[in-house]
Amino acid sequence: MRVLILTASYGSGHNEAARSLAAGFAARGVEVRVVDHFRELVHPLFERASRALYMGLLRHTPVAWGVGYALGDWMSSDSPLAFGATRLGVPRLAARLEAVRPDAVVSVHATPAVAMSALAAEGRRLPPHTTVVTDFVAHSQWIARDIDRYCVAAEEVGHEFVARGIPRERVRVTGVPIRAAFERAVDAGAARAALGLRADQPVVLAMAGSHGSVGRLPEIARVLGRQPAAMQAVIVAGHDAPLAARLRRLTAGSSIRVLGYVDDVRTLMAAADLLVTKAGGMTLAEALAAELPLLLYGSLPGQERRNERFASRAGIALAARSPRDLARLLERALAEPELLEHLRERIRRVRRPDATRRIVDEVLTGARLPS
Repeated sequence: MRVLILTASYGSGHNEAARSLAAGFAARGVEVRVVDHFRELVHPLFERASRALYMGLLRHTPVAWGVGYALGDWMSSDSPLAFGATRLGVPRLAARLEAVRPDAVVSVHATPAVAMSALAAEGRRLPPHTTVVTDFVAHSQWIARDIDRYCVAAEEVGHEFVARGIPRERVRVTGVPIRAAFERAVDAGAARAALGLRADQPVVLAMAGSHGSVGRLPEIARVLGRQPAAMQAVIVAGHDAPLAARLRRLTAGSSIRVLGYVDDVRTLMAAADLLVTKAGGMTLAEALAAELPLLLYGSLPGQERRNERFASRAGIALAARSPRDLARLLERALAEPELLEHLRERIRRVRRPDATRRIVDEVLTGARLPS
């Protein structure tokens, strides 16, 4: 069997989901091809320019991204107001499907998902197509008539898709595909020992995704440095070396540890009692799998604010709007172990650490081949 996975390099979450699914299929003896829709099917220059624009908006004018995200949710994915954006890469996608001849297609980004739907609307005969939604929201640009199956993060998200016109039988609540390391339990004591952290003080982990500069880590570092409670703090700056250097200057003379990019996030989350972060879809999914309580701060307008809204409604996270609010909630969380335990109890109701396996099962079943 052969599966084609369509992804895009905007942020890191879509590619992480694609890698997780590719590993899951490969473990079942399935041949996998992963294609970056914009780089390989549109044009490498377009991919680089649009990705630079996206990251620039997030860093410098996030409100503009939020407005664009809201407008995109207001219009349908095939709206003429999109000026053909949803047809980007469609001809080359058709050619790639002809060349690869997959038995199933999985999209982890909205644009290739809608491109597949556009091909179906032309009357082409296509393999079964599953769209994996990597945020905890239902957005109009993910929605198209000819997508065979949606795999979504949570029951509430599934209800939103149904409310927007997707037949219930096409929606599967699977969770967001995450790294295989999160499928297994990790002992907190062993994780702390491996990281050189004390066992007798709470651990606060702060991060903002692989590109730390699009979060508010300097503000978080200042708040952590002023906390009166005895605690240990670890801040992960991601790939941003200048940010890591700035954070080290801000925390000089304190016990706060600043790290750059970390591949073994599972061990860090196992060691922590609380995660302070913005509400990226992949970060949220991994924290849920690790049963790690969340304090959300600095979520960007757009999908992250919508993810944060989901987390607050589900009772799996605290959310702060200002440095003062962050300091207050952090102090409260450290002083009230029962609050953290309450968050963990709510997390256990929505966590799906086996999302990758669930999605692989759905795709194999949909392709009508032995699983």
